[in-house]
Amino acid sequence: MKQHDFMRKALDLANENAISQHGAPFGALVVKNGQIIGSGVNEVAITNDLTNHAEIQAIRQACHTLQTTSLEGCEMYASTEPCSMCLSAIYYSKISTVYYFHASNPSQDYVYHQLSLPHQDRDIQMVQLEEK
Repeated sequence: MKQHDFMRKALDLANENAISQHGAPFGALVVKNGQIIGSGVNEVAITNDLTNHAEIQAIRQACHTLQTTSLEGCEMYASTEPCSMCLSAIYYSKISTVYYFHASNPSQDYVYHQLSLPHQDRDIQMVQLEEK
């Protein structure tokens, strides 16, 4: 399979997920050496788990398949540009390249902006507790 074929598969997963009403229209694949080793769809609504994004599912499955937390040398194909949570997981897993189809949702701009602010200026109070 080629890059466009993997992207088509990620988009198909997203569309099937939306049609089946299991979740939002997001799909993702993790590929290593031309083989799909992980896939996922957004299941936030049916699991009531805010971390149950397509990219996170695909990473979990790929790590399980390879029996490692390092996905170095792998590629991700995502129907939409990953959110900040998924992007963090991508960095931690060491995925080498992310291909995405749709640009990020403008609502994600808020989170990226918040992360760029000093702790004291964020909308969510961040408090570091130190030892007594």
